[in-house]
Amino acid sequence: MKFVLLKNTVVSVKFHQVYVTTSEDESNDACQREAPSIYLLLLFRRSGSWRQQFKQRSPYFSLPDHLLQLFREDTKAFLGQLEDIVSPACRGSALGSPPSGMCPKYLKWEASRRDPSQMPKPPQLALLSWMAELLTPSLRGAQTVSELLIDLSQFVSTTSSQTASSTLPQNERQPPKPPPPPPPPVSTESAAEQLGRDQNHQLDRPGARVVISRSFADFTTQATFDIKKCDVHRLEEGPPVRAELTRDQGLQYYRTMQTVRRMELKADQLYKQKIIRGFCHLYDGQEACAAGIEAAINPTDHLITAYRAHGYTYTRGVSVKEILAELTGRKGGVAKGKGGSMHMYAPHFYGGNGIVGAQVPLGAGIALACKYQDNDQICVTLYGDGAANQGQLFESYNMAALWKLPCIFICENNGYGMGTSVERAAASTDYYKRGDFIPGIRVDGMDVLCVREATKFAADHCRAGKGPIIMELQTYRYHGHSMSDPGVSYRTREEIQEVRTKKDPITMLKERMISTNMASAEEFKEMDMEIRKEVEEAAQFATSDPEPALEELCNHMFYNNPPLEVRGTNPWSKLTSVS
Repeated sequence: MKFVLLKNTVVSVKFHQVYVTTSEDESNDACQREAPSIYLLLLFRRSGSWRQQFKQRSPYFSLPDHLLQLFREDTKAFLGQLEDIVSPACRGSALGSPPSGMCPKYLKWEASRRDPSQMPKPPQLALLSWMAELLTPSLRGAQTVSELLIDLSQFVSTTSSQTASSTLPQNERQPPKPPPPPPPPVSTESAAEQLGRDQNHQLDRPGARVVISRSFADFTTQATFDIKKCDVHRLEEGPPVRAELTRDQGLQYYRTMQTVRRMELKADQLYKQKIIRGFCHLYDGQEACAAGIEAAINPTDHLITAYRAHGYTYTRGVSVKEILAELTGRKGGVAKGKGGSMHMYAPHFYGGNGIVGAQVPLGAGIALACKYQDNDQICVTLYGDGAANQGQLFESYNMAALWKLPCIFICENNGYGMGTSVERAAASTDYYKRGDFIPGIRVDGMDVLCVREATKFAADHCRAGKGPIIMELQTYRYHGHSMSDPGVSYRTREEIQEVRTKKDPITMLKERMISTNMASAEEFKEMDMEIRKEVEEAAQFATSDPEPALEELCNHMFYNNPPLEVRGTNPWSKLTSVS
């Protein structure tokens, strides 16, 4: 199907693919150029009779729905990165008028397949200038910029030339200038409504600078999502398969996961610079586990984990600055610089334990204390698939089941115990069934909502006095087992990239919120910039804060003892321990 949009521009649709040619090349199929649907949609908005043309030529498509679907797919790759398309050197330049005939030439550029930064500077300006002309209210009749923004579900900042209207063809009718507005009447509308009205009034002025923003009233405040069904063991029913998410919750989960991701990447950088030394096990890729668990339990509940502890240290309330300072062994660290990567603590958080599996009996003991004190608290006890075959786990299971302890045993199954895949290390990889007589659930650990709902279900089970429960979180780590492990000798780079592309927990949450109009891409970008700044400032502190003095080496050995002398490295070297 072919039809003309604008002068010298022919659009054809073949098998759901959109192509654009000039009228001179129309007879030559080899000259057809595939176009991202965003440009096609903008062309349609410019054309005065597009509805009639399209509906007459194709009874098989509903134009708005079909094209908007294509448009949304391309928008993720292009409009969400509109800031990045113009290089910093060009951002202060005037856009000017689009050259004649440039539309078909640049329509062939596929934004989703090429790096926008590689586009030459003049075409960058010309492309944005052409888009600005199409978006100018005077050229789009009754449609307003804010209506287009609702379709885009994006923040858009576009600058149109001051002289754009003077470069229009003489035969194109200009709308009459609006009369001066009357004095504003006394209004009882809310501040948000007044802000939106003032913004729309500013948007309808042709030319000049157009900066679009949206108030909180434009966003969906709550949405319900389908989540993966959990496998269950010794349970009549499992966690729900639908999860409700509010806008505030979603933004908080995103901030938490993105902060952990950035913090771990900074730790990787500091380790490679030899500023962080010793053991260091990074958590990037598994952020949904820590964020989802913390969202489902109370601050007064207890948590203990293994040595991959940075994420849980943050979710339990320790700042990025204190975590990075602890990694670099500085006085301002959460453990005063004496614990390092594997030994960080906070109220109701018991580490960070360096011995494989040793934290599981400790977690059962904490749950025993909760039951003994009858305080309606629970203990979340985490371990990895590499520790799942240890005997002390089964001893802990047995005692917890006998005494009906309020303990959630959670196996973070990231697929590999150090460099050994679970299939090679375990005769049965159904870790959620390992308790035998203890109920269990297997959960998608890459989905923060799935983890949250499953943890709520498990916590309610424990608080109801039904005893312990086992959870298996199927997750994935992007780094190797530790910083000494490159992570690609026992798995392929393609495997890691596939998980990053299809199952990344941060991307999954972000796309859910944008697709349901709960947030915008620009809002996430601003949050990312804030997080980067926070992590950079924390890294500056972690590299400039002094190391603890020798006199403090033996402090805090006991909780509440009077000062006592401790022998140093030789009999005549005496140190003092202060609680």
